[in-house]
Amino acid sequence: MRIDILTLFPEMFEGPFSHSILKRASEKGMAEVHLVNIRDWSTGKHKTVDDYAYGGGAGMVMMPEPIVHCIEDLSSKITYDEIIYLSPDGELLTQGLANQLSLKQNMIFLCGHYKGIDERIRGQYITREISIGDYVLSGGEMAAVVLTDAIVRLIPGVLNDETSALSDSFQDGLLSPPVYTRPADFRGLKVPDVLLSGNDKEIARWRHEQSLERTRLRRPDLLKD
Repeated sequence: MRIDILTLFPEMFEGPFSHSILKRASEKGMAEVHLVNIRDWSTGKHKTVDDYAYGGGAGMVMMPEPIVHCIEDLSSKITYDEIIYLSPDGELLTQGLANQLSLKQNMIFLCGHYKGIDERIRGQYITREISIGDYVLSGGEMAAVVLTDAIVRLIPGVLNDETSALSDSFQDGLLSPPVYTRPADFRGLKVPDVLLSGNDKEIARWRHEQSLERTRLRRPDLLKD
């Protein structure tokens, strides 16, 4: 998988992409993440990438030229399955959507900034818009980190135990059950006996019941489906 992230601030990704799952995926050659500075496609003397909004109002808008030149240049060399714009009014990121995108080969993630990007880019070049929640961030960079992590960890072989992702919250429409580790008795708080029984069938039943109950209490909206 290859992900090209178009951004004005590539340095914001150095920390998240240098550790944990994303680093492991890169080292194994299972995912390539390339940071592309949109300013490199600005033809202006001062590498300008934004301008005032037509019609007035506060805030600046990202200009179409640098972004379009960047997308067209990249697309002339690589065929992309998706060109995704990280936007607060996009489709809400869910585990199901992450599963779908994990099957793609090449994608562009466009990080907006200021008041957003010129609408003509959205209409002509963007294939999908994704939001990570009903709130507004200063830019799309953090959303791109979240989306990248959610997708890349699902690629077979990235996690040490491939079955781990299958038991995550939302994979089966439910929240994950409680988990425990050693010691079995911590300050009088004991691990449920069923988890120490060695009975796989009973353990599976207990975990499913706990998932249902936790979902009912914390996210009853998930049970409507």
